[in-house]
Amino acid sequence: MPFAQLVLGSPGSGKSTYCDGMHQFMGAIGRACSVVNLDPANDHTNYPAALDIRNLVKLEDIMLDDRLGPNGGILYALEELEHNFEWLQQGLAEFENEYVLFDCPGQVELYTHHNSLRNIFYKLQKLGFRLVCVHLSDSICVTQPSLYISNVLLSLRAMIQMDMPHVNVLSKIDKVSSYDELPFNLEYYTDVDDLTEKFGRLNEAVANMIESYGLVRYEVLAVENKKSMLHLLRVIDRAGGYVFGGAEGANDTVGDIQERWIDQKEEYDRMEREAEEEQARVAREQAMELEQSQPAAPSAAEDGDMEMDPDFGNMSIPADSGVKVTRKK
Repeated sequence: MPFAQLVLGSPGSGKSTYCDGMHQFMGAIGRACSVVNLDPANDHTNYPAALDIRNLVKLEDIMLDDRLGPNGGILYALEELEHNFEWLQQGLAEFENEYVLFDCPGQVELYTHHNSLRNIFYKLQKLGFRLVCVHLSDSICVTQPSLYISNVLLSLRAMIQMDMPHVNVLSKIDKVSSYDELPFNLEYYTDVDDLTEKFGRLNEAVANMIESYGLVRYEVLAVENKKSMLHLLRVIDRAGGYVFGGAEGANDTVGDIQERWIDQKEEYDRMEREAEEEQARVAREQAMELEQSQPAAPSAAEDGDMEMDPDFGNMSIPADSGVKVTRKK
C-alpha cells in the first residue's frame, strides 16, 4: 500500500525546502522515497523530481495562451491535471512501492475552497494511497497575534476542506530565538489554547470558533535538525498509519520546545554538534580497527608469478604440492 505526504502551505512557508530535506532524510534512514512536483510555476527544484506537472502543463504557457495571471494560471493548471488524471496515475505506477512526497503549489485557494486539488487526492485514495496532509506555516506568525490567528484559521480551513489526516507544522522554528521576545511560551502557540482569554474581546468570536472545533495544534520543525525531522516523521507516520506504533516516543525527541528552540537553543545546538562529532569519531575508530584486523593481501613479490583466473582466482600450483611437471623432448 503506497503512503504519501501532501505538502501544503502559503508561499514562503518552506514547502520545497521541506520536500528536499525530507527526501534526503528518508534516504539516510533507508526508506525509498520519491518527490512529485505539482507546482506548475516551480521550474527549478532542489530535489530530484520523479514526476513533474510541468511535463504536462507549464504556467507560462497557460498565461500566454489564455491571458491569465499567475494565480488564475495555477488554478487552471490544477484543473488540467484533474482532467488528465491518467497522466499522474501512469507516472506514479513507475515507483508504486516508494513513499511519495507531493510538493503542492502555494496558492491557498487550492486547499481552502477550490476543489481540483482535493479531487485529485481523493482519486489517489481510491487507488489505495494512504495520504497525510502536512501543512506548513512560517513560524514568523507567532510574533504577531493577527498573523497567528490568520494562520490558525487557514490551518483549520484546510483541515475541513481536505478532510484527511492532517499535521500542522510551524516551520523555520530555529529562527524564533532571533525574533523579539514572545509574549507567551512556545507551547501556547503549538497547543492553540486559551485564545479567548489571551487575545481579548476583539478576537472573541474568532477565538470561540477555533476553540469549538478543537482540531488545530502545531508541531515544530527545523528542517536541518535531524532530531526535529525524526520527531515530525514519527508524528506523520502515526497519522497515516505507516507503521503501527511507529511514533512511540515521538513527543520526547526534541524535549521541551520552549527550552530547545528559545531559552537554551545555543546550548542544545552545541550538545548536538558534540554528539555528532563523537559519533563520527567512534565510527572512524571502528573502521580503522576493522581495517587493521583484516589479513593483508599477499604482494606480487610474495606470490611470484601468480596465475589469476577471473572466475576461479589463483590457478598457480604451489611449490610444495608434490606435483612434478616434466617437459617432453
